[in-house]
Amino acid sequence: MSEQNTNYLLAIDQGTTSSRAILYNLDLNPFASDQQEFKQIFPQDGWVEHDANEIWYSVEATVKGAIKKADITTADIAAIGITNQRETITLWDRATGEPLHHAIVWQDRRTARYCAELKQKGLEEKVTAKTGLLLDPYFSGTKIKWLLDNVAGARDRAAKGELAIGTIDSWLIYRLTGGASHVTDATNASRTLLYNIHEGKWDHELLDLFDIPPALLPEVKDCAADFGTTDPDLFGTALPITGVAGDQHAASIGQACFEKGMIKSTYGTGCFAMMNVGDTPLASSNRLLSTLCYQLDGKPTYALEGSIYMAGATVQWLRDGLKIIESAPQVNEFAEQADETQSVYLVPGFVGLGAPYWDSDARGAIFGLTRNSGPNELAKAALESVGYQTRDLITAMNADFGDDVGVLRVDGGMTASDMTMQFLADICQIPVDRPQNLETTAKGAAYLAGLHVGLCPPPQDMMAKWELDQQFTPQQSADWAEKKYAGWQDAVSRTLSTHSR
Repeated sequence: MSEQNTNYLLAIDQGTTSSRAILYNLDLNPFASDQQEFKQIFPQDGWVEHDANEIWYSVEATVKGAIKKADITTADIAAIGITNQRETITLWDRATGEPLHHAIVWQDRRTARYCAELKQKGLEEKVTAKTGLLLDPYFSGTKIKWLLDNVAGARDRAAKGELAIGTIDSWLIYRLTGGASHVTDATNASRTLLYNIHEGKWDHELLDLFDIPPALLPEVKDCAADFGTTDPDLFGTALPITGVAGDQHAASIGQACFEKGMIKSTYGTGCFAMMNVGDTPLASSNRLLSTLCYQLDGKPTYALEGSIYMAGATVQWLRDGLKIIESAPQVNEFAEQADETQSVYLVPGFVGLGAPYWDSDARGAIFGLTRNSGPNELAKAALESVGYQTRDLITAMNADFGDDVGVLRVDGGMTASDMTMQFLADICQIPVDRPQNLETTAKGAAYLAGLHVGLCPPPQDMMAKWELDQQFTPQQSADWAEKKYAGWQDAVSRTLSTHSR
């Protein structure tokens, strides 16, 4: 056991399919961790929910598990950082802390028709100008409206100030602090359709548009700030919560993308590419999002982002839906045995397609099947779909930014696959840098927590500490990449819904 209480930083990484707690030493090297999956709930086609209480219990359990594995006490922990699945929304009773409904997950498409109605009224341009986002069910605002409209008594109770709403970071902080803190950070706020990224505050015109009472929303803070302290009855010591960022923003921080033009792509349940564009928002002409990268000392740094809904989730579908693999890593063994003469394309529009298509009504499809096609070819097509979708995003970013991406920094579970990373380099025709620490999302949360309490260096010094594991450079010709990508574009064009073609 350590002799002082500043030896470790605790990162809570609350993802779409599991919760993790990771203890880091002050060099931001992982020391001990614990992980727990939780149930995915699919009430209807295109609807995705989580039990918010189950999420909380999984976080509580993994924090205790990581501390036990590390053989330390909570007195050895200096601060807590939280990173979370973004856009997922929870509504709860302020007095009891009980959720009034399952959390509605970022993948959920139930508000697609409402978004379409707003677009038909010509309102998307106004929303985008304020938030940098598009009118899509992906974001939290329309989910909040749905909850207020569909949970019995919710709208009346919200108007009376009896209810609270928030993204998963807010929900966890509320529970961790015993109900004392109802807060969020600027990155999570920027994903709600309700936050003006230019003025740095909740936008009352947008709140009126979605009919959401301001009293329902959390206070917005910097990414490194005082978010409250944990209830001492939880872990035995009152611990400060001093870092919060949505998962993709935390990954950018963990990848040390602190300079304009740097880009990272994270491969988890979905895939998210984020480019630092500096201290001025950059409006996209190619259906990308203009969002916050992070906010420190009251100063926002902005980003361009492209969001892909299905990356690792496509591999999960091979495992849980088709049952052609028994574990996710097995997909690589199958893919390596695929027939190279076949050109099978899997367009994973299971819950619609994200950037740059933003088609809520698209659904998954497979093209190019022959009598010889089997599990190996499907496995290869699943992995390649991640590379094709990334190229979609890189192409759009190059056009918006006015300069070609030089190097792509990658992270997340799928990046452990050399085959997938090599295909990514080949199809995008750029070097792909994989860091030594693939779990950069949790690392970013730990860094923010340590930064606020004075235990981590400033951003410029953090950049010098980034360590490369392996660089993948293109091994195929540009002509090869163009031919393969043309096949992908043709497959996607056949998959888009009628109104998106």
